[in-house]
Amino acid sequence: MSLDSLENTRKRLIFRSEHRGTKEMDLLLGSFAKKYVPEFTEDELVAYEELLKENDPNLYNWITGQEEAPANIQSDVFERLKNHKFA
Repeated sequence: MSLDSLENTRKRLIFRSEHRGTKEMDLLLGSFAKKYVPEFTEDELVAYEELLKENDPNLYNWITGQEEAPANIQSDVFERLKNHKFA
């Protein structure tokens, strides 16, 4: 992927993270994306984009530990998201 393409992907993922549809997820994913996405590798960007395909209720339950995340969701990026603290 070219540098321009990576930057466009980063911008798109940050925007999608901030505009989820539920305020809780906008805040959680938006703050996470602003902090980590600019430094993500290409593989991490792909993993994060896969997470964003999931619906908000499932993601929220997985992140907060109310439900166990499926194996295909669990990754280093997901672990970082679960441990992310936002204010």
